[in-house]
Amino acid sequence: MKLPPEWRICAWLTACAKGLTAALFITATPALADVRIKDLVEIDGVRGNDLVGYGLVVGLNGTGDGLRNAPFTEEAMQNLLERLGINVTGEQFRPKNVAAVLVTAELPPFARAGGQIDVTVSTIGDATNLMGGTLIMTPLNAADGQIYAVAQGAIIAGGTVAAGNGASETQGVPTAGVIPGGARVEREIAFDFTAMRSLRLALRNPDFTTAARIERAINDRFGLAIAQMQDSGTVALDLRAANAPSPAHLISLLENIEVDPAMRARVVVDQRSGTIVLGADVRISRVAVSQGNLTLRVQEAPLVVQPSPFSEGETIVVPRSEASITEEPGTQLAMVDTAVSLPEVIEGLNALGVSPRDMIDILKAIKAAGALHAEFVVQ
Repeated sequence: MKLPPEWRICAWLTACAKGLTAALFITATPALADVRIKDLVEIDGVRGNDLVGYGLVVGLNGTGDGLRNAPFTEEAMQNLLERLGINVTGEQFRPKNVAAVLVTAELPPFARAGGQIDVTVSTIGDATNLMGGTLIMTPLNAADGQIYAVAQGAIIAGGTVAAGNGASETQGVPTAGVIPGGARVEREIAFDFTAMRSLRLALRNPDFTTAARIERAINDRFGLAIAQMQDSGTVALDLRAANAPSPAHLISLLENIEVDPAMRARVVVDQRSGTIVLGADVRISRVAVSQGNLTLRVQEAPLVVQPSPFSEGETIVVPRSEASITEEPGTQLAMVDTAVSLPEVIEGLNALGVSPRDMIDILKAIKAAGALHAEFVVQ
């Protein structure tokens, strides 16, 4: 993993019973780089719209829907052929290279008729693989029931399958795929951006300090009080005071203004991968930590007793079990006194010398003890 030089990285490998488990601390230095306003906010009213449609994928290599289990696929295929002038009513129609799918896409703001957007195709029947398939013309509807785009094209599957007579291996998700630029916009959303007389900037991560800094930066840039913080997630702009030719001109002038965003103290842990992420403002009060491991082991070694040859005895299995409880020597009582800076927090935690999984449990316990002054997020 390649990380920016502004980040401090502390990683170690700990031997576990099944190999090596890696724990990665990712921390940001207290001196944060300025961020453009366009990367911190969304403009109220400028948003995308979700589209969805039902369609058919053809050309599969025997990996389509089993039509006995997905009768809707057969009905859709018959309707398609009838629209093309082919009557298949009452015929035995059992192709294995057709799959029913749901097609989803996002219509971006200010999309114009004739533009192209990406689509995602996902099976809804028992098809096993979309590799090599082609999506047939599929209308995409919005929440109002109107058709805004039409999708068609060859699918790039999101996975692959290797199978033999006795085993198979699947990588990724072959039952879903994408078509880059696979939908063409047919209808535009009626939205007159130039008619707006006021704008609101919605912060992606609401914070009073960040909102106040955005307000100050915009007002300093224009020399006028055109921005006003309304709450932790909203900064309102007065277009009349800005005297801009249009809202679009005003946004183009202010979206590249750089602001130093404020960050909440936060600790994020991923128990599956053993990743621990610490925010720049994380602090730990003085606390003593001791950690040890308790191992319970039960082993079965049954003994089979065979009768003598040509005797009338029976084979008997004598159960033999071994059970043991082992308490591994844990770390000594260690003092973590790192309420000054983030590097000292990492140094104090590393001094415990425990595995990544144990480190996550220790952070939970420190939080429960009230010594971890940060929001704790477990994924």
